[in-house]
Amino acid sequence: MNTTLVIMAAGMGSRYGGNKQVAQIGPGGEMLMEYSIYDALRAGFTKVVLIIKRDMLETVKELVGDRVAGRAQVEYVFQDFSSIPAFYSVPAERKKPFGTVHAILCARDVVHEPFAVLNADDYYGVPAFESMQACLQQLAPSGDAAMVGYRLRNTVSEHGTVTRGVCTVRDGCLAGVTETYGIRPFPDGSIRDTHEDEAGVPLDPDALVSMNFWGFTPWIFEAGAAYFDAFLRGLPSDSLKGECLLPVMVDDLMRAGRLSVRVLSTDAAWFGMTYQEDRPRVAEALRGLHAAGVYPPTLKA
Repeated sequence: MNTTLVIMAAGMGSRYGGNKQVAQIGPGGEMLMEYSIYDALRAGFTKVVLIIKRDMLETVKELVGDRVAGRAQVEYVFQDFSSIPAFYSVPAERKKPFGTVHAILCARDVVHEPFAVLNADDYYGVPAFESMQACLQQLAPSGDAAMVGYRLRNTVSEHGTVTRGVCTVRDGCLAGVTETYGIRPFPDGSIRDTHEDEAGVPLDPDALVSMNFWGFTPWIFEAGAAYFDAFLRGLPSDSLKGECLLPVMVDDLMRAGRLSVRVLSTDAAWFGMTYQEDRPRVAEALRGLHAAGVYPPTLKA
């Protein structure tokens, strides 16, 4: 069965301070999405779909797409306001995309097989792609999905707060996702939610969190379109930052009894760049992976 990797690369990267999706950070100038593509193709994925801004097309084609095209089918789709339903009027001052649900809906016309979707600016680890590829072969055509979970303690930043979907798991399946804002580590070693209280609410450092590595079948597009329409209808007309997020949608669909999500067990490491100050740590980790033989000297060959 053919499977597709969908990469969400149209985010603004406001906390990072630029287009971190195309930051060349590997020892050979690799972007983080290149590692995801490399790992997905060697796990057996057959197509790559890149969700980008229109003005990123030539850069992404030159740096990634044209080289990948020799090994897999490559498609480009654009996340912009042209794909917003006609009933909704986008505020003239709004620049920010409408979130990850809107992102995957932009890929609807080019994805017709089971697919994994993830962020361009995160590193997910080799075992995660192997587990996801195996699971995609087993998903029911509708109402079935998968998620790779990571330990909260491995996903925070020393340089500021992060947002994570904190998961509840029962019998190997996702029972709930709570989108949690303002998460940061404290000097005493604890990890706390500081969104509403500067002192912070302690969180379990071993809790599983969603890092937006999901596995779906094309059924999710129908469910997602209806969900996104409802989101827009409930959005204040002057909203400049409201986003429709995958973890929230998944949680709502599960609560409605419409979706079951398998949580994939993996020893994969995760790291990413939320802030510019995260870059040296990520670059060092990537150099270590190349030196250990996980990757060849360069992915640019």
